[in-house]
Amino acid sequence: MKPAPITAFTLVTALGHGHAAHAHALRNGVSGLRAQTFETASLDAWIGVVDGVDDEHLPAALARYDCRNNRLAALALRGDGFDDAVRRAVARHGAQRIAVLVGTSTSGILQTELAYRERGADGALPDWLHYRETHDTASLAAFVRAALGLEGPAWVISTACSSGAKAYAAAARLIALGVVDAAVVGGCDSLCLTTLYGFRALELLSADVCRPWDARRNGLSLGEGASFALLQRDDANPAAWLLGCGESSDGHHMSSPHPDGAGAVAAMRAALADAGLQADRVEYLNLHGTGTRNNDAAEDLAVCGVFGPALACSSTKGHTGHALGAAGAVEAAITLLALQHGLLPAGLHCEQPDPSLQANYLHAAQPRAITVAASNSFGFGGSNACLIFGAAR
Repeated sequence: MKPAPITAFTLVTALGHGHAAHAHALRNGVSGLRAQTFETASLDAWIGVVDGVDDEHLPAALARYDCRNNRLAALALRGDGFDDAVRRAVARHGAQRIAVLVGTSTSGILQTELAYRERGADGALPDWLHYRETHDTASLAAFVRAALGLEGPAWVISTACSSGAKAYAAAARLIALGVVDAAVVGGCDSLCLTTLYGFRALELLSADVCRPWDARRNGLSLGEGASFALLQRDDANPAAWLLGCGESSDGHHMSSPHPDGAGAVAAMRAALADAGLQADRVEYLNLHGTGTRNNDAAEDLAVCGVFGPALACSSTKGHTGHALGAAGAVEAAITLLALQHGLLPAGLHCEQPDPSLQANYLHAAQPRAITVAASNSFGFGGSNACLIFGAAR
């Protein structure tokens, strides 16, 4: 692909709001995970909750979209001057020439969970529940489109944990084909009871803080987050570059990765081919790294098979928790921060490295100027994505 300029990006997670909060946390090894409750769920688990979501109030024109997921998205959209960058793009290209392509998995399910507590005697849900604008997966794209005043193509990608990363790939194709001149991409997923109890039922939720690449790892820690980026056809002074995208669907199992990492290998090799790069040009890899035994083992095998055991890599889910449908977008933004700040993030909580895993896993943040970095995102059902980014030049 022709490198696509990234004009602006922003993110909100349990680490805080915006670039500065995340750069500080990554540099100093701060985790946003806490052993805490959420709503009525009292689980033996560590989770990453974003501060300020309950205090966010949507304007009257967007009131029908009000739910935790869209409030979380709103926090991100106005961070780091992102909404201003989009307004400048609208003035340049026109609102109809800017797409909205975003990922989510649970969208506004919490809003419906809350509504079920208020069902009438006949089982009817309360009038304040606006399913289409909140619970429906498509509501995220509709909200972002309305909040930014955009009129171009809009859709949501929901392929579990690869959703936010695949949004980048879809946007790059639309821009390359001339369908649009720019795109708002990213993802947003907020915590809800369905997610918390669902992952516990799958026996994937750890009672301990998640420990990717640790010999004692036994599950993931859930988090919430949102991240958006603005891609344009051309930009003389971009924040970074999207160099290549790789996607695959191995369909090995509903919730377990291919044990040999076959789909992951295919996605990473496709990204390198798309970028026209040899594997040794990549200097850092943000791993999918969930902290489950099978996922980390399969990814380690795949990464070493494609890049070799020397490539510096880490999972930042120990910082943010697993943001599910937003994870690919959040970790893309973290990878962009690594490029901008010359900082390789650490993989937190890995105190007893698993001797069976061979990747060059970073246990402490390292200052290092890099020009090319990649980010892996692998979802349920074998939906895999890899993005390769380049520093501004």
